[in-house]
Amino acid sequence: MTAALFPLPAAPDTQQLSLLGDPRPVRTPATLWRIWLTDPATRQRFENKRYRRGPDQCWPWIGAISSTGHGSFRAASLPGLSRRGTVPAHLYAYQLAHGIIDRLGWSALTDPILCHRCDYAGCTNPNHLRLGTAGDNRADYLTRRHSANSPLGDTRGPAGLSRAIAEAIRTAIAADEPAHTIDHRIDDAIATGQPWSLW
Repeated sequence: MTAALFPLPAAPDTQQLSLLGDPRPVRTPATLWRIWLTDPATRQRFENKRYRRGPDQCWPWIGAISSTGHGSFRAASLPGLSRRGTVPAHLYAYQLAHGIIDRLGWSALTDPILCHRCDYAGCTNPNHLRLGTAGDNRADYLTRRHSANSPLGDTRGPAGLSRAIAEAIRTAIAADEPAHTIDHRIDDAIATGQPWSLW
């Protein structure tokens, strides 16, 4: 019945309907990383979108946040149907501190990926990030997701936590609040998503 109400336009036999864009993940070549990591304007835009705290604390991303809770940083606007110039903020932060990662997560199970030691997807502190494999990352998640006060157990999900923290920081910065007040706002944003427990 739907086809009768909404007929598809006739297409020549030489054409095929397809989804726009490349369904495979886009891998950013080292040459682009080198440009983005050394360009002062790009670095400054990046620093403006993360909130630095003490060296042992999380540095939350306050820019765009993906559905997984990771920061999204548009390092450049590249032509094409994909968002090739947009990279994970924690990946940019790690490479800014430690250099370009060769073949990051290209395809093999043993290829390196970045793992969060702090379990907070929105963190851009390079001291909280380590190289591991997809298996390492999954094992960490399964081990720590039920730990008390773990960001992995947040009731809003990973994106909800990252967005709540980013909003708390942006609100405090707009009100010109001091660092200790911003820390309290971050703590409140985290506490709001903690699961209730009787033990």
